[in-house]
Amino acid sequence: MDFSDDRPIYVQIADDIRSQILTGNLKPGDQLMSTTQYANTYRINPATANKAFGMLVDEGSVIKRRGIGMFVTDEGPAILRDAGQKSYVPDHLGPALAEGLELGLSPEEILDLARIYLKEQS
Repeated sequence: MDFSDDRPIYVQIADDIRSQILTGNLKPGDQLMSTTQYANTYRINPATANKAFGMLVDEGSVIKRRGIGMFVTDEGPAILRDAGQKSYVPDHLGPALAEGLELGLSPEEILDLARIYLKEQS
């Protein structure tokens, strides 16, 4: 993880864990590294990692088992997919489409580019 962008470190940690859950690198029931492990691995304050874990617990993708650690919930992947799908258009697709139009691309050209891109990704 590279903490060089402008987002707070705890947000970057939470986003990284979300990504690992969505890609299946962390599966329901898997245990996360402890706050101490995060602190030692990334040379951050344990409270920073704890704040990231708190965000994940609040959204329901991670559960804290007292004295044992943090674990991905059974519902975690679905919770993250649902949240991501709801925010996808306003946060990502909408701005990208608006930029394409500002660059002079027609709606048809944008759709063609999208089809080409999606075909290449399959």
